[in-house]
Amino acid sequence: MGDDDVTTADAGAPSVEPASPEPSAKRFGTFAGVFTPTLLTILGVIMFLRLPWVVGNAGLLGSWIILAVAFGITASTGLSLSSIATNTRLEAGGPYAIIARSLGLEVGGSVGVPLYVSQALAVAMYVFGFREGYHWVFPQHPALLVDLGVFATIFLLALVSTRLAFRIQYVVMAVIVGSLGLVLGNVSVYRSGAEINWWGSYPGSAETGFSGSSFWMVFAVFFPAATGVMAGANMSGELKSPRRSIPRGTLSAIGISLLIYFALTIWSCYAGASKELAGNYTIMIDKSLWAPGVLAGLLGATFSSALSSLIGAPRILLALGRDRLIPGAPWFSKVGRDGEPRRALFVTGAIVLVALLLRDLNVIAPLITMFFLITYAVINLVTLVESSLGLMSFRPTMKLPRVVPLFGVLGCTFAMFIVNGVFSLVAWGVVIAIYIWIMQRGVERPVDDVRSGLFVAFAEWAAGRVTSLDMETARGWKPNLLVPVSEPAELRGEYRLLVDLVRPEGSIKLLGLASGETVVDVTPRIAKLGRAFRERDVFTTWSVVDSVGYTQGIVTGLQALGSAFFRPNMLVLTVSHDVGRDVELASVVRETRRLRVGLALIGMHPQASTGREQVVNLWIQPAPAGVGVEGALAHGNMNLGVLLAFRLTRAWNAKVNLICVVEDQADVASADAYLSDLREQCRLPERTAILVMVGDLFEVMAEQAPQSDMDVLGLPAEGDVVTFVRAAIAASRSSCVFTQDSGGESALA
Repeated sequence: MGDDDVTTADAGAPSVEPASPEPSAKRFGTFAGVFTPTLLTILGVIMFLRLPWVVGNAGLLGSWIILAVAFGITASTGLSLSSIATNTRLEAGGPYAIIARSLGLEVGGSVGVPLYVSQALAVAMYVFGFREGYHWVFPQHPALLVDLGVFATIFLLALVSTRLAFRIQYVVMAVIVGSLGLVLGNVSVYRSGAEINWWGSYPGSAETGFSGSSFWMVFAVFFPAATGVMAGANMSGELKSPRRSIPRGTLSAIGISLLIYFALTIWSCYAGASKELAGNYTIMIDKSLWAPGVLAGLLGATFSSALSSLIGAPRILLALGRDRLIPGAPWFSKVGRDGEPRRALFVTGAIVLVALLLRDLNVIAPLITMFFLITYAVINLVTLVESSLGLMSFRPTMKLPRVVPLFGVLGCTFAMFIVNGVFSLVAWGVVIAIYIWIMQRGVERPVDDVRSGLFVAFAEWAAGRVTSLDMETARGWKPNLLVPVSEPAELRGEYRLLVDLVRPEGSIKLLGLASGETVVDVTPRIAKLGRAFRERDVFTTWSVVDSVGYTQGIVTGLQALGSAFFRPNMLVLTVSHDVGRDVELASVVRETRRLRVGLALIGMHPQASTGREQVVNLWIQPAPAGVGVEGALAHGNMNLGVLLAFRLTRAWNAKVNLICVVEDQADVASADAYLSDLREQCRLPERTAILVMVGDLFEVMAEQAPQSDMDVLGLPAEGDVVTFVRAAIAASRSSCVFTQDSGGESALA
């Protein structure tokens, strides 16, 4: 580490909350930190060289509509940005920090990385724009040397001091204001008697001088002029009061620039006929009071835009480094003793230099605009989401009607596809790819984003809709297991089986059973077990009840969860090797029948466990005479059994043996037909084998049935359930799952 570097976060551990900048870095107010860079970015090269062209093609009314739509999108984004700024304490990173704090680091990074690259490449584009104006005076100077000279100047200004760079922008603003005075002050233009063209002719014609134009094509050319609303927000980490400065500086810059653009469209109408406006890009210079002064304004606009972008981009990279979202993050997260992110500045400078050496950014210029628009859309989306959730944490002093951010989201999306549909899709593809990469890489999630509130609000809405419609859930059934645990070690054998039954869309609710003396000891062990399931991508929650008995604890849990919307739909019990607990087991089975809860009893073979996980035997009771498949499954208590057998087959890629035992040889044919019909209607795998055997169930299991790794059977509706379970486990010589339907499952759905 150099003498000038200070660490903003512990390099050895991920940083969830970005470290605050050095107190000395909080040095810019509204005018210097927000208003000036935002205004100078909006009053750029398009205003000087393309605004008369827009009027020449679209006419005065058409140009006003273009201004209204473009600045409407910008204004809605500025308002959304301001609303968020009045609600939260913004640190370094500007728009990235806003998105990351609201929608999470994954979304923030997926938008922030391309935004940073675009901000860096925009520096090169502004340098090219400066060179075009420079060549108007000195066409003989080599283009590459001009570009490198301009870049070296702005880089040194940014390197020496941001404060110095901002002071230079005061001079630039004075030059631009003077140049606008030289344009609008030429009163001879208004006396020319030129006929105002109110509306353009589309497509292009001899009058417009632009072949193949259309209203929206002209809009696409002009729209980048309305961007730049984030130039001040990029400095959020170094503002004395972001909560006050960002709204005041951003909105005032948008309003003043809009008035200037409207005034210039009126001037352009009098400056020349449509053909001249569309064909002469430098008409604003040619018909001013003093051409060199306006040219100085053009050069100053491109210079200041390049400088603002070069100052803002490293702040985004710094924030990405602090949140450990990019390779080499600890290195990027260091700043100088004066708070300047010089390491990030050098990296940004290298990117700009490479872009300058490529000599032509026209191919990717639309992509840069797309990334800015995606950022604006997401900023509006953040405001829309937070204002819609009704969270107490969203209390901005500047409140907006939800129609404002909604217009911003729709407007940005609309503008993206108007400007360039292909690049819009490419840009969204890049964002999604980065999001997937960050998700796979893993990040430390902040504790104060609003995603949990968003998901809860959506879940509450969905729960209300389902409740009001009284919807059946057979088609939407998935295994949501309630697993009672008095000793976590008891689940070691069943752990993998439970994972296979639940993944990918099911869930597990661990119900810890403890007494008053053991609850303190059991609680952390249940939590550890729950986290182990989560590591296997199983949605798992847990709780511990203080109960005087095993049966009472389970019944209490079932009753407490019975009225919940996201309640478990299946109780999972383990058949203990201790026969002394059979009375408890029988009692719980009776309670599940009374409460109409699905039940799965797992009897693990003490040596084989789940074996090779290649064969599943699914035992089906014969269908009563005259009863179809649906009725027979319900009668045999086998809807849940079929569903669980199918899930094991999918998880293990195993073969299924569909087995039915009949008492008489005469019943074989009808049983075979029934199983064939069941296989088809339940949509079991094609390689499912059908076996019909004659004799006693337990004798067939012990002597005739193929050896399996798991046997699935339905519990009898009557009789001694526990005796049946132990007899089946002994006869099968494998692990078994015994099921009991709740009435809410359907293997045919």
